[in-house]
Amino acid sequence: MEDTQSVATLMDSTTSKIQQLQKAFAELESYRAVTLNLKWKQLEEHFQGLEKSLKRRYTELEDQEKEYETKTMRARDMLEKREAAVMAKEYTSLEKLQEKRDAAVSAIANAVQKHRKVSFPEPAVVSSEDQGGAPIVEEKPPDAMTAENNCEGMRKYFANEIPEVKAYPQLVKLCQEMDSEGLHKFISDNRKSLAAIREEIPTALKASGDPASLILDSLKGFYSMEVSNMDGKKDPNLLGLRRTCIMLMECLSIVLTNLDPSFVSNVITGNIKERAKAIAEDWKPKLHDLDVDANNGNSLEAHAFLQLLATFGIDSDFDQVDLSKLIPMVSRRRQTADLCRSLGLSEKMPGVINVLVNNGRQIDAVNLAFAFELTEQFSPVSLLKSYLTEARKNSSPVKSGNTSPTVQNEVNERELTALKAVIKCIEDHKLEEQYPLDPLQKLVLQLEKVKADKKRATEVAKPQPKRPRANGVGHAPRVTNFVADKNFYARVTDRYPQYIYDKPYVYHGHTDAHVPSLLGSAAYTVPPSHGKFFGNGFQYQATYLH
Repeated sequence: MEDTQSVATLMDSTTSKIQQLQKAFAELESYRAVTLNLKWKQLEEHFQGLEKSLKRRYTELEDQEKEYETKTMRARDMLEKREAAVMAKEYTSLEKLQEKRDAAVSAIANAVQKHRKVSFPEPAVVSSEDQGGAPIVEEKPPDAMTAENNCEGMRKYFANEIPEVKAYPQLVKLCQEMDSEGLHKFISDNRKSLAAIREEIPTALKASGDPASLILDSLKGFYSMEVSNMDGKKDPNLLGLRRTCIMLMECLSIVLTNLDPSFVSNVITGNIKERAKAIAEDWKPKLHDLDVDANNGNSLEAHAFLQLLATFGIDSDFDQVDLSKLIPMVSRRRQTADLCRSLGLSEKMPGVINVLVNNGRQIDAVNLAFAFELTEQFSPVSLLKSYLTEARKNSSPVKSGNTSPTVQNEVNERELTALKAVIKCIEDHKLEEQYPLDPLQKLVLQLEKVKADKKRATEVAKPQPKRPRANGVGHAPRVTNFVADKNFYARVTDRYPQYIYDKPYVYHGHTDAHVPSLLGSAAYTVPPSHGKFFGNGFQYQATYLH
């Protein structure tokens, strides 16, 4: 407004300045012999034209300003009307939501009341020969009556929801018969088709009268009494069984997720929760003995314990701080993020990621940071660069006088594995723009070339076997470095554990019911821990299925 007034004042003073200029020009003309009247008229017309132009422009600007103010007022009025309409719709929606909520609460109350009526014990009439056939009334235990009613209710509930299991109808039969051992045997016998079986298990569980009890029965062999904790790490049958136990609990979680919330309490009853809690209390002390797999973030025992709490909803009976300490033990398993959310541990994840970083497991830290949207607090690129720096530090070449070819090969293998792990992490999370792959891929090619050259040199240095004699009797070749080479390859495999979800699934079944195939397969080989870096390598092979 002040600028407008100043412009108007300047325009008003234009006429007086022209008059002053005319006087000055007349005075100047008096000193000249030649008249300047003609030139003054031209100047006067020019200045008057400028004055009119300025006044016209000023008037136009004032009109535009008034028009802008009018449009602004209209826009404000329109916004206020829209805001009032939105508030009215919101209020109407809240009223409708409240009505639906009241109706749902009423329905739940009616269902609970009906359930209580059905739960009362009913007398059963049994004839007695001692009393001449006089009826004797016997009462069934309330728990037995409730269990029977729940089973019957679940069968009726699922009757219209169970689609036909075309590929493996045997699963439905096993679930109907509550045969947990048969279920384990069936999965073991068909382990090559585990992906298809996993898809059909949730459907088959609906055919069971008590799916939660069936799953709890399937956990009996998780800790075999005949196998010690360390021997269990090497027993392929036990490892396969444990993976199947975890898969079955996950399938039950899928069933519960798709259920009507008002019906979940009929599946996970108080009795079921008590059984699950007893199993969890029995498993919990055994977690203190975990070492190798736990340090590598690939502990089946810790995973099964957390899955048990999440599936049966008993996590509130355990301390969240203690549960969060188990997350680094399962950080490499693909279900970790979902487990943490189910157990309400999302707020604990910054502390968990800090633990992983401090233990040199930056790859796991990056994966969890993306899963819980903590990348601003934990920079993925910084973590990956620090991981490679630490890898190079641990893989730095030592003095040639004290280094054998086997040790040098292990050093190169560690750095190569770390580079491949970082490259895969960058590709998985699409960090190529922030962390270019070309320099890393060139390093991988260089290290692979060095590795191939050393392998060829080793093969050339080995003595060639002699040809067998004509009579069939030959001499075995003299190999002096066989033991060293064998140990080298075993150590390299063990020293760099794989992500569990990048492993092929191998299940050998029960020793008393199956002939174990793939005996000694490396799919379940448990690597030893080798400090910060040695437990951080990754190899990527076939997809892990569960």
